[in-house]
Amino acid sequence: MSTSPQLSASLEDYIEAIYHIITEKQVARGKDISSRLDVSGPSVTEALRALSKKGLINYVPYEVITMTEKGREVAEDVIERHNALKKFFTEVLALDHDTAEEGACKIEHTAPREIINRMVLFIKFLNVCPRGGEELIAGFASFCQKGELRSTCAECISQCLAPKQEQ
Repeated sequence: MSTSPQLSASLEDYIEAIYHIITEKQVARGKDISSRLDVSGPSVTEALRALSKKGLINYVPYEVITMTEKGREVAEDVIERHNALKKFFTEVLALDHDTAEEGACKIEHTAPREIINRMVLFIKFLNVCPRGGEELIAGFASFCQKGELRSTCAECISQCLAPKQEQ
């Protein structure tokens, strides 16, 4: 998103947490954010002031916190990056959920949008390419787990080419 403000990784975590809390409860309170992110009240207050200055949330001390439209868009962008990374890590790299979640949390703040978009396109490509698809992804997962191929490359190639030769 080219018009979104530059946020630190920490502020991205706050805007993402606020978004999720508001989705669950309609509004957020400082104590909800503090609990969700396991941070102190003063840290939350400082972050809320910064997000408010950037026009991403509506914040008045001791009142409920709501998001502006711009804040919602920024939060959805952060969440979309996180989910795309997690999907790539689990579906393509065959990593377990916890490892994928941890990696997505760390990388979502630093990976350029173009890289994440390319990863999403790669997943789509693998699912439609006759030489890729679910079988390739499952084969890679098996290779990661067992350290060996499920079949020879020649067998795999002949299976990929078989439908084309029949046409």
